[in-house]
Amino acid sequence: MKYLSIFSFLFILTAAQSCLSADEDPVAVPPITGSVVDPGVGGARQPNQVWLDLSDMNPETKKLNQTVNLRTDWDLGFYSGDEYRVILNGSIAMAVAKIPNATQINSVKQSDVQNLMNEVQVGPFGASVLQYIDNPTGNFLTQTTGIEPVKENDADNPVYLLNLGRKLDANSNIPPGSVSLSGDIRGWKKIQILRAPNGYKIRYADLNDTDYKEYIITKDAAYNFSFFSFNSGSTVKIQPEKKKWDIAFTTFTNEVFMGTSSAGSYFYADFVITNTAAGVSAYQVNVTGSLDQAYKNFKLSDIDATKFISNDQRAIGDKWRTTTGTVEVQGAFVYSDRFFVIKDANGFYFKLRFNKMKNVDGERGYPNFVFDPL
Repeated sequence: MKYLSIFSFLFILTAAQSCLSADEDPVAVPPITGSVVDPGVGGARQPNQVWLDLSDMNPETKKLNQTVNLRTDWDLGFYSGDEYRVILNGSIAMAVAKIPNATQINSVKQSDVQNLMNEVQVGPFGASVLQYIDNPTGNFLTQTTGIEPVKENDADNPVYLLNLGRKLDANSNIPPGSVSLSGDIRGWKKIQILRAPNGYKIRYADLNDTDYKEYIITKDAAYNFSFFSFNSGSTVKIQPEKKKWDIAFTTFTNEVFMGTSSAGSYFYADFVITNTAAGVSAYQVNVTGSLDQAYKNFKLSDIDATKFISNDQRAIGDKWRTTTGTVEVQGAFVYSDRFFVIKDANGFYFKLRFNKMKNVDGERGYPNFVFDPL
């Protein structure tokens, strides 16, 4: 990350200064400043996923570089590590289920899975539907939901019914303060995933097709995942390299609760995930009094290392904003009693404060935050 050399330089200077006697002049250190960031989420339909590396500053514009893709640009992510794991695109509300007693993909017809299609959905239908989505924590290596680990023996890998989620909404008349995340149904696929040398083999077809298509996906150790799109029939670049993003703005398939009881899965707007797969962690700092003053005064020595959340990509999640109004403030707004601390994959620390989630016209999908290295 691009702050590496700067932080290394500061560390050397700090060590040198600690050896100075009281009557020696300290070495002047130029200040390192953060930045104000406007992630390109794209408005009330929130069509984009935005991946951000808090150390990747454009030297010309003095703004943070952003990697942006449409939420519908990919369908499945194939893990590049030693294990064989596959994730769903939760940003378009995908879901999946193993088809009972199915071993041959070409033999499956829509009539065989019609009842299952009514179940494999994202929605608050009770805790039982959580089995059809990825674990919202992002702990894909240990999850028991979604797609099973891909087994070495081809015959041990099931055929799945895959709900492709929703298209982007084409509606342009969205009331201020609201969002419209879901367009038409994208349809269904039947799929089977096998191992291949240093990668995966995916077989896929429409439900009534009698011949499947096949594609080989090779693991790339520079990335957390290789991403596959049914639209292109090939892999696509989505996330930056695994240690070159810290947080991402996205829509998100999460678990929702009624009181303390799970009500199932639910589709969230204005969501922020952390790159836990590469070791990024974060925690929330609660503030009483002036947020401006608390954020300004917070320094490296104030960090509480015991509070970092490294096993849940929702450490920030939806905790930075609310969508319920008050007498004074109607509709969605950013909390003014908190900020966040982030530890990136290289061990550097940042503080981050959200400023807004709407533009001047009240349209959601225009977040803004400021961050500073610690």
